[in-house]
Amino acid sequence: MIIQTGMRTDIPAFYSKWFLRRLEEGFVLVRNPYNPSQVTRYSLNPEVVDLISFCSKNPAPMFPHMSALKPYGQYWFVTITPYGKDIEPNVPSKEKVMEDFKHLSKIVGINSIGWRYDPILINDVYTVEHHFSEFSRMAENLEGYTNTCVISFIDIYKKVERNFPDARPVSKEDRLTIGRAFIDIASKHKMTIRPCAEGNELQPYGADCSGCMTVNTYETALGFHLEVPRQSKNQRNGECACLLGTDIGAYDTCAHLCKYCYANSDPSLVKINMSKHDPDSPFLIGNSEPGDIIHEANQKSWADRQLRLSL
Repeated sequence: MIIQTGMRTDIPAFYSKWFLRRLEEGFVLVRNPYNPSQVTRYSLNPEVVDLISFCSKNPAPMFPHMSALKPYGQYWFVTITPYGKDIEPNVPSKEKVMEDFKHLSKIVGINSIGWRYDPILINDVYTVEHHFSEFSRMAENLEGYTNTCVISFIDIYKKVERNFPDARPVSKEDRLTIGRAFIDIASKHKMTIRPCAEGNELQPYGADCSGCMTVNTYETALGFHLEVPRQSKNQRNGECACLLGTDIGAYDTCAHLCKYCYANSDPSLVKINMSKHDPDSPFLIGNSEPGDIIHEANQKSWADRQLRLSL
């Protein structure tokens, strides 16, 4: 099975010691974000966890602990965008993250790491031309360290409306202009553009619109086939073929405080939640509470390592 860590927060950036402790103890407890008294206990035994998937804007705090991840397959998405502190207040400098990306690629291998340049937003500072320039510069820097670049355009969720009231949707004309240019630039640097939940509008220009966190993505990283149960193949808005379930993070816990983030509703709540973090707790935030109902996740390995011959 796949354990996700990055759809709700950035565990490598802010909770790497906690995560290491969870690996040592072999399990994690996760609250249902919509019914907090419902708690799921996930085993982290590598006999049932085939791969751990990470999404991070700052993977470096995990580097001292990479040996603990060796029993597991890994896939890392690292987000590197052109935005400054006005949009991403607490993200490290782009130059540092690019160097960390290359270091991580050398550790896990080119098939186990992808670059996310998302979400793409446009305003008076971050113009279409600015995106062209910065994407080209970054793609040149990262050439040879990944085969994949995932892009998406900003979605104006309710949380985004509240935290980033100046944000505006990107027009179809601009989406196509940017998409076509990025596909061409990425190709020159041996990368494939994979739009995230953007439909198929960029497919005629050479984008791979099959998804980003797909079964195939993980099989390529692992080097063997996965027999994924049908109920695990989640989809979002009919446009996403990715495996999005089994996330061990929690909303309102990411201190990057990016204005476009769908996972944080209020910076003050993030501060409150992070003050409740206990690195020794099986929960990311807080500990057991009266009334908690804990159930064991039904887990098994999806690995199918039988040799298959292409006929």
